[in-house]
Amino acid sequence: LGGPHCFLAETSVSLSHMERMRINKYLSGAGYCSRRKADTLIEKGIVYINGYRAELGSVVDPGDEVRVNDDFVSIEGKQDIYLAFHKPEGVIVTADKEADNTVYDYLNGDERVIYIGRLDVNSCGLLLFTNNGDVANKLLRSEEEHEKEYVVRLNKPYTRRFLESMRDGVVIEGRITKPARIRKMNTKMCKLIITEGRNRQIRKMCEALGYEVTFLKRTRFGNVKLGDLGPGNSRMLTKTERRELLASL
Repeated sequence: LGGPHCFLAETSVSLSHMERMRINKYLSGAGYCSRRKADTLIEKGIVYINGYRAELGSVVDPGDEVRVNDDFVSIEGKQDIYLAFHKPEGVIVTADKEADNTVYDYLNGDERVIYIGRLDVNSCGLLLFTNNGDVANKLLRSEEEHEKEYVVRLNKPYTRRFLESMRDGVVIEGRITKPARIRKMNTKMCKLIITEGRNRQIRKMCEALGYEVTFLKRTRFGNVKLGDLGPGNSRMLTKTERRELLASL
């Protein structure tokens, strides 16, 4: 399985049927980058509207030509893409074109997509992508409203105190985590559900309790499940998955 062009995508409304919009929202809606990143590019003076350098707050009208350096950016006729990807262990979640073995090495097609959240290099499992910058931003801002489910393997058998601590909350970096839901699989493995997205949160929670994570796999984000999707493969979300995910925003 490959990237976005291997699947049908949901067509969005073209710009000609939309009102004028601010340049940062235009770049985000085109899937070029987030609004925050767009503001940075505008401040650098490399964004142009009809050949004129854009400023923060500049607006794009239907029919305007938008470029970032030499890249032509268009939202007209753009199709909204929502991808589920199985990140293998050792693969880096970054948009740095100079980095080796990144998630983008596994996605085919020319459509630019943005990853939603992260998984550290030693973790694997479900990672979502979209070319809709506004949706990506909203999902990240509302991340604590979405359950994320993981399979966790530890370096030694865990105790009842470990289970209770996970359910009550663990202090990491001076702040207690929200209660997690945990279910035993065997003496060293468990399923863990959290509603936060702190950096390397699960690994830090386990370390604070005297354990080391030897395997970490995300199997669900909100209503989207990894299922039997193989490592390095991607698929388009189903209509039901898209509808429920967007409704959660």
